[in-house]
Amino acid sequence: MLTPLPLNKLPPLSSLRGFEAAARLQNLRAAAEELHLTHPAIANQIQRLEESLGVKLFERQGRHVVLTEAGHRFYPHVREAISTLINGAEAARQLHHADPLRMQVYVTTSIRWLAPRLVHFYESHPDVELQVMTYSVGWEFDEANADIAIIYRDKPLPSHLHWVPLFPSQIFPVCSPDMVKALAPSLPLEELMNYPLIEVYTESWSWESWFSALSPSLPTYESDFPRGKIVVDTLAAALEMAERGEGVALVNGPFADDALAEGRLINPANQVNESQGEWGIVCHKDIAFNRRTSSLISWLASQTS
Repeated sequence: MLTPLPLNKLPPLSSLRGFEAAARLQNLRAAAEELHLTHPAIANQIQRLEESLGVKLFERQGRHVVLTEAGHRFYPHVREAISTLINGAEAARQLHHADPLRMQVYVTTSIRWLAPRLVHFYESHPDVELQVMTYSVGWEFDEANADIAIIYRDKPLPSHLHWVPLFPSQIFPVCSPDMVKALAPSLPLEELMNYPLIEVYTESWSWESWFSALSPSLPTYESDFPRGKIVVDTLAAALEMAERGEGVALVNGPFADDALAEGRLINPANQVNESQGEWGIVCHKDIAFNRRTSSLISWLASQTS
């Protein structure tokens, strides 16, 4: 049984929105406009809050207001509490089945990995409606517009997010087997540089970093590549070009696995570079364990085994 909360210590909740906006904007009038209230209404909220706490929260500096020491201590708690309530409300709304679960994926992830498998998810979870949104730029989780995402990360995520690893980052070259006629048993790195290299400008890894990681003595500047590079906007486009024999693409993840298994692509250098990043599923902790989200996460994780 949960312990009762000391509700007598709770400040007037109706004043917290005004306090947060005024502290963030450092202006009562701007806070009033943002919240669609009058200037006196915001001032009254701040006064009631200060009377409840028994401390001054703001000091005037010309037309602006700045937080006092007490205000600085109070603000992060208010910000976190409001954010928690918003996330909790969104988690509750997610239980309403009329709203689809919004899923963010990159274009290549969608085309080369998710789409061929997605029909099996619908067959086993007919009551979960997904809205798949493909992104061609940006690697961050779009929290404002998506509920869950498959992304690549190379640094820790904010603490309010839930992370489930899918597959490691493995970066390697691929090309059509017709492009490289003689492998013995693999193409030396310095010879690979003589072929047209296809690079995706939106990706954080590059041919320079890949060559440098495997052989620091090789050229690292774009002008040093004998054949130069072909720059495209998605890995999906790079892989299509590689399959047609138009160049060598650099892959991070399992997005060429089917083509490799079927012999449409090969790894001409027989080299794989393990990076510090990883691919995985991300969502808010508040919805990570509800029925719809956990069903999708479990199914996605099962597709990597």
